[in-house]
Amino acid sequence: MKCKLPLLLLLFIFCAFIPSLAQTSQAELQLGVSAYKESRYEEAVQHFAKAADLDPSNVNAQMYLATALVSQYIPGIESAENKSVADRAIAAYQKVLEMDANTGQRVNSCKGIAYIYLNMKQWDDAAKYYQMASDLDPNDPEPYYSIAVIDWTRCYQPRMEARARLKMQPDEYLDAKKSSQKKVCHELQAKNRTIIEDGISKLEKAIQLWPEYDDAMAYLNLMYRERADLECEDLAARQRDLKAADEWVDKTLATKKRKAEKAQVLQ
Repeated sequence: MKCKLPLLLLLFIFCAFIPSLAQTSQAELQLGVSAYKESRYEEAVQHFAKAADLDPSNVNAQMYLATALVSQYIPGIESAENKSVADRAIAAYQKVLEMDANTGQRVNSCKGIAYIYLNMKQWDDAAKYYQMASDLDPNDPEPYYSIAVIDWTRCYQPRMEARARLKMQPDEYLDAKKSSQKKVCHELQAKNRTIIEDGISKLEKAIQLWPEYDDAMAYLNLMYRERADLECEDLAARQRDLKAADEWVDKTLATKKRKAEKAQVLQ
């Protein structure tokens, strides 16, 4: 005589067994990828987090978790909730750096952390992680460019604030013959000169690695203009910097035009 289990008991056993099959790290990872592709980022975060919990050695789970969290982060919003998302993303990227990740994953993690710090205006931390990315892959032009952008941001704001206090016109340059401007010029030289030179060097390296890096060209123009305003006692040097800046404007426009024409041909 066969022993028949009650239908409800069979259903209970079946339902209890199915999650144990589905809830593997890889299964959760696939569910997260599907949710992410459909822009259901909160759901994707939950699946990626579960995948990471089920297999702490799953590097992809941590990478995807960080990526999904960054998709939820809103630059410029300083709410506690937004900061929490940023902190979680940074923590996920940090875990990747602590794991047996490949070079590409480590580079992308450094860039991801740097991107968040950049948008939080934590310049030192952003530059630190862009430099880490550059150390991992010296042939990647992006970190050089990104550090230079930080350099320019650090120089531009204090210089403009100083000019505003002196009530200078946009087309007016610091003049060592005027005592108040000379003092400000020397202060800015001490504060910004090294940063400007670093920015110029980084941008030149980025363009060397990618000759059509038009964004780097545009910032090289800006960097030369930063340096030109500090040449308050060397007018010849100022003119050289302004000439170089104008040349980089022309190169930027020419490169953008060339790239646009290539893109049109490929359409």
